[in-house]
Amino acid sequence: MEPGSGSGTDPPDPGASEGPPTAAAGAGEGSSSAAPLSRYESQKRRDWNTFLQYLKNHKPPLSLTRCSGAHVIEFLKYLDQFGKTKVHVTGCAYFGQPNPPEPCGCPLKQAWGSLDALIGRLRAAYEENGGRSESNPFGDKAVRIYLREVREGQGKARGIAYGKKKRKRRRPAAGEGSSRGEGSTGEGGGSVGGATA
Repeated sequence: MEPGSGSGTDPPDPGASEGPPTAAAGAGEGSSSAAPLSRYESQKRRDWNTFLQYLKNHKPPLSLTRCSGAHVIEFLKYLDQFGKTKVHVTGCAYFGQPNPPEPCGCPLKQAWGSLDALIGRLRAAYEENGGRSESNPFGDKAVRIYLREVREGQGKARGIAYGKKKRKRRRPAAGEGSSRGEGSTGEGGGSVGGATA
């Protein structure tokens, strides 16, 4: 896909969860009388349509069935040109500083968190659109490795420690639950607190 052509506002921010739909995003969205989609479902649909448009504009055009993890990584690198996150290069005076005092000439890229969320949505959309989970290019090992490298690289360049979110585990107090047979599994009661693995 050439810069400045295609789907308007979709590529610039794949992590955005709202915004006006564009012509490409509306493709395939027939007039349905179903309930309106959630923000997540709307974003997932826009992301899926953007990826399909990318495959269509690929030189040579690429079918979804021939798409691999390498093509997904190529797509993520393509999206960097629309990024809004300053990622300092190794030689920059502000490398490793989370809040540099002045602007610098380092490139803007897609933030790791946006790419990670995008891959999650595309992985789900692939399977919802008939793809088999064992052949899902968005779940490819190379994509996971690429995302890990982006996370580590951006963390160093921006001086940010991306740590794993730890699950909150509810441990019963001494005697609680074990004598009555309740609460010993840690299930129910919202013990996870919405954290994801």
